[in-house]
Amino acid sequence: MAAAPALKRGIRFRDLVLFYVVIVLSVRWTATAAAAGPSIFVIWFAALTCFFIPLAASVMELSSRYPQEGGIYVWTREAFGDFSGFICAWTYWMSNLPYFPAVLYFGAASVLFAFGPHAQKLSANPLYYMAFATVALALITILNIVGVDAGKWLNNIGALGSLLPLSVLLLLAAVSYWRFGAATHFTRASMVPQWSLNNAVFWSGVFFAFSAIEAVSAMGDEIQNPRRAIPWAILVAGFILAIGYIGGTAALLVALPTAAVGGPDGFVNGIRMLSERLGVGWMLAPMALLVGLNAVGGAAGNLSTTARLPFVAGVDRYLPSAFGSIHPRFRTPWVAIGVYGAAGIIMAMLGQAGTTVRGAYDVLVSMGVISLFLPYLFLFAAMIRMQSRPAGPEVRRVPGGKPVAIALASVGLASTAITIVLSMIPGNEETNKPLAVAKVLGATMVLVGAGVAVFVAERRRARLRNRSV
Repeated sequence: MAAAPALKRGIRFRDLVLFYVVIVLSVRWTATAAAAGPSIFVIWFAALTCFFIPLAASVMELSSRYPQEGGIYVWTREAFGDFSGFICAWTYWMSNLPYFPAVLYFGAASVLFAFGPHAQKLSANPLYYMAFATVALALITILNIVGVDAGKWLNNIGALGSLLPLSVLLLLAAVSYWRFGAATHFTRASMVPQWSLNNAVFWSGVFFAFSAIEAVSAMGDEIQNPRRAIPWAILVAGFILAIGYIGGTAALLVALPTAAVGGPDGFVNGIRMLSERLGVGWMLAPMALLVGLNAVGGAAGNLSTTARLPFVAGVDRYLPSAFGSIHPRFRTPWVAIGVYGAAGIIMAMLGQAGTTVRGAYDVLVSMGVISLFLPYLFLFAAMIRMQSRPAGPEVRRVPGGKPVAIALASVGLASTAITIVLSMIPGNEETNKPLAVAKVLGATMVLVGAGVAVFVAERRRARLRNRSV
């Protein structure tokens, strides 16, 4: 990689842990999971053991082998070459574009609960959701351009938007159980997942909840002592994530019927019903605002980390060289951040074009699954490939060495491939299933094809530039 301009190492261990929490732990998934009933705990366990643990182990070792800026892009490039590295990065940053409006629509729906019943009139207004997402993304983009010190505080505060509401939920659920008993009956039969096409698609989404732990490694040159900080931060954050998701889902199931927590406003609606039942309705407004803050923090964390991929690709000259520019005052990749933020705003506007709010929310979540999981195929394959290469004494290896590393990465690779297949299965309500599958495959091919075209065009331009020198 060409020599990159100096970046400011402003991310400390505490920031790193909160970064992982705000990016991965989204309270919307606890409500979505609880709506599926008690059998979701089997799926949570499968996602934890078959995807998250292999992913965390792979990120720990790969980020220690290559701790510089670029993360998954650098790992794939070093394992399989420039073309694979670029396509991995391309699908990764494109897959995050629908994530921004999806998580911000959830935040927008949650915030309305803080302003009383009259504010609920906006819950079906597409203009409100577009305005919320646009303003939030503009603020996120500006803060991240101003500097890593400014951007990280938005992420840190956003993490409280998941930790505090989940803590309050656990407390309220315990009180509700003590006073009224469990709202959901947990039986052996109810704990067994029931196979159906709709459930298969939903299960792939639960695996999606544990993704993004690799994202912060893209900011390797902005983390203080990344080889030491990243493994410990992942370990600490991993416990928080497991407790948050599984504990939050259990609390909702104990306190409320499954039908009460579906949809983009499911979590806050559940808090509303629970706080009213317990006579602490005043808690709804601050909890709704915190959940909205968590959504903004999640979008901020993903934008700031993912924008580093086009920055490094710009430094490598596989995107226009402007993407590799560093702001002379703020020492941030301001062009990459600005372009990525603008693309997110455009996606937020298109997400509401000609559809309902609930329809837009569901479509945006579905769009993100298959395109996001493609880079994980590269990541786990890179982990396996790297086991044949020597590692210096400074590299932190997976406990157990090469056999354990290959086994974990193979499990992650298999679960990722299965998740991709499941995500392509249309639901029962789809009348033309072959056409639906063809649309998903066609959209994926167009996405990858666009990346190939950009790579080839920039490589050809580089050759012409070298000839003219």
